[in-house]
Amino acid sequence: MKTIDSVQSEKRLFPPSERFVSQSLLDAEGLRALREEASADPDGFWLKQSQLLHWQTPPTEGLDQSQHPFVTWFKDGELNLTESCLDRHLSTARRNKAALIWEGEPGDQRVLTYFELHREVCRAAAALLRLGIKTGDRVVIYMPMIPELVIAVLACARIGATHSVIFGGFSSEAIRDRISDAGATAVLTADGGYRRGKVVPLKHNVDEALKHCPEVRHVIVVSRTGQDISMHPGRDHFWADLVRAEHGLCDAVAVPSEHPLFILYTSGTTGKPKGVVHSTGGYATHVAFTTKYVFDLRDEDTYFCTADVGWITGHSYIVYGPLIHGATVVMYEGAPDAPHKGRFWEIIDKWGVTIFYTAPTAIRAFMRWGDSHPRSHRLSSLRLLGTVGEPINPAAWLWYHEHIGHGRCPIVDTWWQTETGGIMVSPLPGATVTKPGSCTQPLPGIAVETVHKDGSRCGRSEGGYLVVTRPWPGQLRTVWGDPERYRKTYFGDIQIDGRPVYFTGDGARFDEDGYLWVMGRVDDVLNVAGHRIGTAEVESALVGHPHVAEAAVVGRPDDLKGQAIVAFVTLRSGHSQTPETASLLKEHVVHDIGAIARPDEIRFTEALPKTRSGKIMRRLLREIATTGKAVGDVTTLEDMAVLQRLSSANSDEE
Repeated sequence: MKTIDSVQSEKRLFPPSERFVSQSLLDAEGLRALREEASADPDGFWLKQSQLLHWQTPPTEGLDQSQHPFVTWFKDGELNLTESCLDRHLSTARRNKAALIWEGEPGDQRVLTYFELHREVCRAAAALLRLGIKTGDRVVIYMPMIPELVIAVLACARIGATHSVIFGGFSSEAIRDRISDAGATAVLTADGGYRRGKVVPLKHNVDEALKHCPEVRHVIVVSRTGQDISMHPGRDHFWADLVRAEHGLCDAVAVPSEHPLFILYTSGTTGKPKGVVHSTGGYATHVAFTTKYVFDLRDEDTYFCTADVGWITGHSYIVYGPLIHGATVVMYEGAPDAPHKGRFWEIIDKWGVTIFYTAPTAIRAFMRWGDSHPRSHRLSSLRLLGTVGEPINPAAWLWYHEHIGHGRCPIVDTWWQTETGGIMVSPLPGATVTKPGSCTQPLPGIAVETVHKDGSRCGRSEGGYLVVTRPWPGQLRTVWGDPERYRKTYFGDIQIDGRPVYFTGDGARFDEDGYLWVMGRVDDVLNVAGHRIGTAEVESALVGHPHVAEAAVVGRPDDLKGQAIVAFVTLRSGHSQTPETASLLKEHVVHDIGAIARPDEIRFTEALPKTRSGKIMRRLLREIATTGKAVGDVTTLEDMAVLQRLSSANSDEE
């Protein structure tokens, strides 16, 4: 397989301010020392980081990879993760500190202190035990973004039950498949949830799924919307009725470090669901380390991550990571444009948010909506910005830096995956000079390289396959119920010196300064006239034009070139969808990265097909570009109407 061609160049540098550096946990010298420590003794380094947690039996062993790729970390240690997240804060000044600040989409709000969150988690855990749910059982959680979702996750961890959160946008069929695959015996849900002013019928979806899941013995329902629902006698219980009977004390069950904390099914899968399994001690160590240093977390911070707890970002950087460190976490139920397009900025203004972590797709939507929305709110409390979910193009990075951070907030552009558990590559905000669009360098203790298909290492600025060459504590342990699928999916493609390494599925390159640039999924690489071009680079060039808010690029078969480049483009407000605009954008791509990347076709659209987590579904776009319609799995799609409009979108094909 030929090397992936890199066609993008970015030279602008943004060092952190002297003021930020002077107050940060880690400066450039501190980072250098941390890298040297991790390089000299990786096992010892991570064993030291495990001390960020509270252990009932502290570990003395680090990594065991004798059964590679099935690895273990800290296997002689025992802990209950909720003691790190809750109990240990109760004997400190954090006891009455806000742990969770929650805003509902209709405008209702709740604030839970660490003492109150601990009490509610214990009550919920005791209720689960009273129903006969025990350590090792699997519990599915299908809820809106309400405090009970966090409480439910922690209550499962409290008793050693493995939780599997299903994103609230999934259909009953998707719920059914995940319940069956996990062998879950209980489901925690709500009557409904709010999304853009509409009620999502969560309990109804569960009822439909459970027609095919007789193994589920209990369904616990939170009353959120007050809508009429069916309650199955003997099986269904109202959350309030169960927890009201409990007094708020429930001992934390100690589990081995390798005990499965949760199963998380990757989005967009077709066929049999793929349940990613994460351990307790290794996962939590990785998340605790990255939360502390990537977000430069301080006790006085108010931290707002816009992800859903149904995705890995919500698990790691709404629930576990911030609570381990006693942070104040802001949680929002609804969409970024509900009830208005300034909702996020309103929340930041209202609660004095200091750290804001969101997705590049959201940032491009903010750009499309215009600068007036953030300008209408005070954002002076912000001191650090972050991005997650996919590569951010330089134009969006610069808009974020200028209009949200006002030129003073470092941006941590984080690369990681559901399977990695936590952040793998990122700037450290007081230590790293950033480049717009680059996630910069692997974190200490993380070994990432770019290689050719045969495992030989790529040179600087040479695109290749992004691999992780050494196990790390947050690594997925297996695919639930299918260890061979785990081996084949993640360790079956690339070997270095005869040893399988973890293949991320991404194409990437290190530039001349050793900074990493992720070029998109290898499945999305375009083969154009003998050149292999990453879609992310062409999309970045398009969004670099001042008329463009968002772009997605796919390939379709072409007899002459192998693949033709088709670009789906959303314009910023005030710009027209004309052939002249299409020609202008094509020439802009040529000017920016070269004639080889010139789009053959541009289709204008008001919106792109996305999952509810904000990821563009390029697979559907490839089907539309190739056949004129999308026929594949659409269970994770947020807005079906987008596909209908795209099928008849204006095309300027030459």
